[in-house]
Amino acid sequence: MNRTLMTLMVSSMLAFAGGAIALEMDQALPEYKTQSGVSGNVKAIGSDTLNNLMTLWAEGFRSLYPSVKVEIEGKGSSTAPPALIQGAATFGPMSRAMKSDEEAGFENKFGYKPARIRVAVDALAVFVNKDNPIECLSLEQVDAIFSRTRKGGEAKEISTWGQLGLKGEWAGRRISVYGRNSASGTYGYFKEVALFKGDFKDNVKEQPGSSAVVQAVSADKGAIGYSGVGYKTADSRIVPLAGEEGDCVEASAENAYNGEYPLARFLYVYLNKKPGTPLDPLRAEFIKYVFSRQGQMSVLKDGYYPISKGVADQDFEELGLK
Repeated sequence: MNRTLMTLMVSSMLAFAGGAIALEMDQALPEYKTQSGVSGNVKAIGSDTLNNLMTLWAEGFRSLYPSVKVEIEGKGSSTAPPALIQGAATFGPMSRAMKSDEEAGFENKFGYKPARIRVAVDALAVFVNKDNPIECLSLEQVDAIFSRTRKGGEAKEISTWGQLGLKGEWAGRRISVYGRNSASGTYGYFKEVALFKGDFKDNVKEQPGSSAVVQAVSADKGAIGYSGVGYKTADSRIVPLAGEEGDCVEASAENAYNGEYPLARFLYVYLNKKPGTPLDPLRAEFIKYVFSRQGQMSVLKDGYYPISKGVADQDFEELGLK
């Protein structure tokens, strides 16, 4: 998928149903109210990017339903589909959409496709050390830093900060490149969009989690890495990226919603729901909590951007919820 099409898709998805998503939490989202008959165990297996957010939701949900037990395992988005297929997970958090072969594997087992909900909006960010003065990067430059195939069009690889115009002590400083491992949905999304479906360099230092990438960049003055915007620390800095018009675009909520930031994406939770059959009370109420004001306040707390009531209503309808 080319970059222009990706941007248009994100922009249109984020602004459907007659209006853009609110830059703050949508006040039309309902307050969550407890229901009777909710009990049991929830296990989420999947995205590391969503690990903290799933934990916040679990804590909030359990404060209302103390008898419910919630277990969360975040080792990468690619672990979600097999966990759902094997029946090992109640929910499969993913920082990317399922691939066609993953959906096919699920459908081969159950005879229908997995259901999904869009739970938050993320601006996948490019991080540098807080002392790095770089002001902006194009996706073509990002590609030449991270990729050995350079499908973005840069003729030469970029390996020093001086090649990006930095002077003085930075001119000869080599770029240390950090990223995620291949089990990560963030890895796959970055490869798809920022690397133009190219291949990572062999010297990318793969980290086991989103937080680990930012921690590594924070400790390495010459470093660069990518992670969810919610993992920002005081010792790191997010670099603005050039959008379609060539202007530097901050990884802000507004730019994610309007499609101007080139690495904006939905975050998802997948589940096994047979079409035409109702969800059990436990999963139904957990999803309602996620789409409530309390649930979307956790999205803000974790540094991501909340979805609108329009998005929630559409996903509710898909699941047969009211």
